[in-house]
Amino acid sequence: MKKIAILTGGGDAPGLNAVIRAAVKTAIYEYGCEVIGVRNGYDGFIEEEGIVPLEIKDVRGILPRGGTILGTVNRGNPYARRIIRDGKEVTIDVSDEIIKGIERLKVDALLVLGGDGTLHIAHELSQKGAPVIGVPKTIDNDIGGTERTFGFDTAVNTATEAIDKLHTTAESHHRVMVLELMGRDAGFIALHAGIAGGSDVILIPEIPFKYATVLAKVSKRVERGYKFSILAVSEGAKSVDGEQVFSRSGDEIYTPRLGGIGQKVGEFIELNGFETRVTVLGHLQRGGIPTPYDRWLATRYGAAAVRLAATGKFDRMVALREAKVTDISLEEALAVPKRVNVNSDAVLTARNMGISFGDQ
Repeated sequence: MKKIAILTGGGDAPGLNAVIRAAVKTAIYEYGCEVIGVRNGYDGFIEEEGIVPLEIKDVRGILPRGGTILGTVNRGNPYARRIIRDGKEVTIDVSDEIIKGIERLKVDALLVLGGDGTLHIAHELSQKGAPVIGVPKTIDNDIGGTERTFGFDTAVNTATEAIDKLHTTAESHHRVMVLELMGRDAGFIALHAGIAGGSDVILIPEIPFKYATVLAKVSKRVERGYKFSILAVSEGAKSVDGEQVFSRSGDEIYTPRLGGIGQKVGEFIELNGFETRVTVLGHLQRGGIPTPYDRWLATRYGAAAVRLAATGKFDRMVALREAKVTDISLEEALAVPKRVNVNSDAVLTARNMGISFGDQ
């Protein structure tokens, strides 16, 4: 193994720089290997100045930094790239150019740090011969085959802190506070932060809710003398007789953007007599300094990815299982997206403590 490349794709997440740092240091110190960085996801292989050398000095001091020093894009699909041709916008497949770029650079291994979309592309490129190794990154924690993705812990910490702050203003003004959180089709952030922050209602995609049941929970708290309520709402939550709410429709380039369910829930509660405010935490969950846990996990992933590359086993992903870092095939990792187990002890614990999921 003489040269490895690293790219970061999809949405950013705290811990990306920690993975890059660990991979660079392991490759150089342990294997005497050259490392290059690919800027802005897969686009770096076909854009000018898209490739940069990564040496020890380049990763010094980046461990606690959020974001990614390599840049990222969440629309960089080489199988559906938009260009202007003859004055018209068209979509083309440039995956073969990506393969040629890898071959031209004589890369022995490509470490792909990304979520399900980026890793699906990595798996497809591996079918064309790309020596790919995946590293599971997403604040949503929704990639199969691994207990944790890096970035999730930081997002939960940010969400929990927001709930803590909403508690004081909710109690002071006797209001219902609705906090809409990220997570797409997985409710892990809302579930973990909702329990840790002491929410009264948690709405997640895996458990369709009834508006009347949510309202009943708020009403019962008022009857018991608690004149405020906190609702943690995952952006992908939906009612039993409704659909998910999107702020932007999708196409072959952009995935649909979830957003707005918190507002709908808040409006319903307000219309039924309870003063309500809605907060959308949004990209604050993606940014900022990664927690010690995310730095620790990301560092382990980065070193493990380089060790895996040295064995010559590709089309695989490093993963955390039973607290140990191992590796699995990308096919297995991507086969079934991870979702909240509605019968898990976490959900049961919340129910035991009187937290409502709006379903009963």
